[in-house]
Amino acid sequence: MPVMLMALLVAVLYSFASLRVLKQYERGVAFFLGKYWGTKGPGLFFLPAGVSHVKRVSLRIMALDIPPQDVITRDNVSLKVNAVLYMKVADPARAVIEIEDYLYATSQLAQTTLRAVLGEVELDELLSDREKINAVLKRIIDERTDAWGIHVSAVEVKDVDLPEQMKRAMSRQAEAERERRAKVIAAQGELQASETLAQAARTLATEPSAIQLRYLQTVTEIAAENNSTTIFPLPIDLIRPFMEMADLKVASLKRAAGALALPATDLLTGLPRIEAGAKKDAV
Repeated sequence: MPVMLMALLVAVLYSFASLRVLKQYERGVAFFLGKYWGTKGPGLFFLPAGVSHVKRVSLRIMALDIPPQDVITRDNVSLKVNAVLYMKVADPARAVIEIEDYLYATSQLAQTTLRAVLGEVELDELLSDREKINAVLKRIIDERTDAWGIHVSAVEVKDVDLPEQMKRAMSRQAEAERERRAKVIAAQGELQASETLAQAARTLATEPSAIQLRYLQTVTEIAAENNSTTIFPLPIDLIRPFMEMADLKVASLKRAAGALALPATDLLTGLPRIEAGAKKDAV
């Protein structure tokens, strides 16, 4: 009787020792006598103690930091780039059986892939089109780790450490680009202003009364400033008849001087002689 109780007690203790509990986000890769015996969990399951063991694998997404890598871009710029990789175990059995340490292997693969991909792009593309580069990195690493039962959900390039000389060159380039844009904007403003002024001039030329209205508006603005001196411009239309009469008189004097063979410089001094000669001819 004591032997049976002892055997029963041993069986109960062995049964308790063979029970395993896995959390919701865990799976257990079981081996019985060294042979794969299935993927267990989550929850409570029985695994014979002493002749079997289980390898716990987390199914949660893990963030794997890729340390800074020395990269030479296609346009021969040397820089340091680091990244972060987001991955999860899709097949626990393959992650345990196919590779010894899937975390270390994925990290090494991500480092070599980062150097290879960034070596095929130029610096401007790396700085301006990171989404495309991230997609290429994710696709390559995910294809390579699929045989290990690993799924890569995203790869993000974090920091790009540029040399100081390259930073200064890019700063000068950005400054020159801003100056170019400022000059283009100023030139476009001058062009628009000149077109508006030309249109206003054409409108004023077709409507002479508009010039007078503009003149009165200007006088009103000057008077509102309490100036001590106000200049009233004389409209050119008022003096145009006198200017035409003066032009006719000068033309007649030139013709008379030519008839008397007087030099052009003696036109005014020879005017009395011209008049005297004309009176003599009349007598």
